[in-house]
Amino acid sequence: MKLLCHPLAAQAPTIRAASGRRQWMDDTPESFAYRCLPLAVANQHGWEVFTPSGLTARWNGGVRVEDVEVILDDPLTMHQPGSAMTNFGSGILTFEMSFLLRTPPGWNTWVTGPINGIKDGIAPLSGVIETDWSPYSFTMNWRFTRPGEVRFEAGEAVAHFFPVRRDLFDRITPELRTIHSDPKTLEQLNAWRESREDFAGRLKTGDKAAAEEKWQKGYYRGLMPDGKKGPADHKTKVRVAEFKPSEPKPGKGR
Repeated sequence: MKLLCHPLAAQAPTIRAASGRRQWMDDTPESFAYRCLPLAVANQHGWEVFTPSGLTARWNGGVRVEDVEVILDDPLTMHQPGSAMTNFGSGILTFEMSFLLRTPPGWNTWVTGPINGIKDGIAPLSGVIETDWSPYSFTMNWRFTRPGEVRFEAGEAVAHFFPVRRDLFDRITPELRTIHSDPKTLEQLNAWRESREDFAGRLKTGDKAAAEEKWQKGYYRGLMPDGKKGPADHKTKVRVAEFKPSEPKPGKGR
């Protein structure tokens, strides 16, 4: 499956495989936030677009386009991919992507802010684009949550994207069903609950083994509560390929 990126500016698009690191996760005691594997894997789930220049953006609370002010550290990057501008009003800050994505038939692209990224005073807006046919470029938009000033540093991620099937929800039939209808899963669930309660109790009483272990790693290691191995394709890290130029096709007679 190919995910194509067509640059629409002289500069190469500022795209990279999504980073698994988040500053707020680094700042948790002993970086314990990374122990949550679903959180850590989501961080890496796709590609990020980042800013070529640091910038300061201010919003005075008005609805006009000019009520948002953008000051670039390097004005020469104004029209480069990932550069910020004001375009819509109503407290919206816009980042120009300057590239067009093309997915295989039936695949859309989900575009949002950095997954599990937290930024005070402004929030990313998400969109889903039919990139298998659309000849239109797109922007990444953030909306101020209150009047004030925000700061983006050079190289900071401002967008995150990944492909999704357009017919995803046509293929899924939601259904509520009692857990007792699946005895094997219920058995594993109860085993996990008992194990969790035992581990929490041992932590409270200062049990040395529990204190050294710090947290239960069953899901992280891809293990069932009874110690059996889970699926062979369990992942603790997502390996996302970087975008690279296409190799030129050899000419005839070569």
